[in-house]
Amino acid sequence: MDDNNLLQTLQDLEVELHLTETRRNLVRLGDLLHPDFEEIGRSGRRYSRAEILDAFQAGGDLTPIVAWDFALARLSDGVGLLTYQSAHVGPSGDRQKHTLRSSLWMRTATGWQMRFHQGTPTDEI
Repeated sequence: MDDNNLLQTLQDLEVELHLTETRRNLVRLGDLLHPDFEEIGRSGRRYSRAEILDAFQAGGDLTPIVAWDFALARLSDGVGLLTYQSAHVGPSGDRQKHTLRSSLWMRTATGWQMRFHQGTPTDEI
């Protein structure tokens, strides 16, 4: 797969993870998150895969997310680093909680899975 196709594939998977219907679907979420998945959230807190799965199944409102400026660094065959910017969409449509994000994706026997994710707060960009 060339870099442009890989960028589009990983971008599509990343954006899918922003959707409430994906976050509430334990099977799909499990497919997308590597068994050894870890996250460092924009708060600086570290989360395990189990904590993420539990949190999204717990219910409550999930704020819509918009994302842009996706870029790919292919680290090796089957490993890609996706970086981008995101923001939460407030009730009036305004963008809040601007974040710089990076995700490490690995191609596994079951498809592309996110192995690591980090969000870093930033000023509005």
